[in-house]
Amino acid sequence: MPAAERIPAGSVSPASGADSVELLTRGELTVRGRIREASNAVLYCSVSYEGQEAACVYKPVAGERPLWDFPDGTLAQREMAAYEVSEATGWGLVPPTVLRDGPHGEGMCQLWIEGSQEEGPELLALVEGDEPSEGWKAIGFADVGEGRTALLVHADDERLRRLAVLDAVINNADRKGGHLLADGDRLYGIDHGVTFNAEDKLRTLLWGWAGEPLSAEAVAVLESLRDGLKPAEPLCLRLGELITGAEVDALRARVDALLASGVHPVPSGEWPAIPWPPV
Repeated sequence: MPAAERIPAGSVSPASGADSVELLTRGELTVRGRIREASNAVLYCSVSYEGQEAACVYKPVAGERPLWDFPDGTLAQREMAAYEVSEATGWGLVPPTVLRDGPHGEGMCQLWIEGSQEEGPELLALVEGDEPSEGWKAIGFADVGEGRTALLVHADDERLRRLAVLDAVINNADRKGGHLLADGDRLYGIDHGVTFNAEDKLRTLLWGWAGEPLSAEAVAVLESLRDGLKPAEPLCLRLGELITGAEVDALRARVDALLASGVHPVPSGEWPAIPWPPV
């Protein structure tokens, strides 16, 4: 299969999240290539419906590689669950996502975000010295070659802080720098296949607020999310279709723990806290 080619110029991208979900759900998928650097099958597609057309990513379940710590054939459902929780927070941190049938069977289909870290304020940087400057949060030291190290930092950006809270809630085991996409003033996180494990697996670059008090906004969002995770609530019922009962229980417990502590989580020290490669 060829490398991914961009959809033709002049295609119309839907303006709202609801329109995007309908387009992704009902539209005709046309595979235009494969994103080669992905570890699982990730297909770049166009999707069209009633005069609307947009680019999207289609990840068929059949193209998922088995993982030792996640049940086989569940990554697409976990991506969908991450979108559902993101929408429940009201932060809209995950691009519109659906589960649907496609040219290679059932899979996750997500709106393509034409963004990068070059758009808007810088989010990640390597700096000299032992402490970050104002406006930055320290992640850790990185080997930059020739026996030298530099401090890896991320921006003290409220959008990133919200994403750090979301990652703690969904137990994201792989928040790399390359999974951050800026689209104008919006920031999105992508690649949420290794989430919602019942065991603590949080691995992220966004440790800059570790141990600091949660914002008032985050506390209010978590309280609302806790209500939505009660057994009879629509969000809880929907998640029960996507992840296991034990994983829903663990999700509820993580929200409760965050509210009880009132602070951002800290690395457990039981495994590498930062994914590899980090970017």
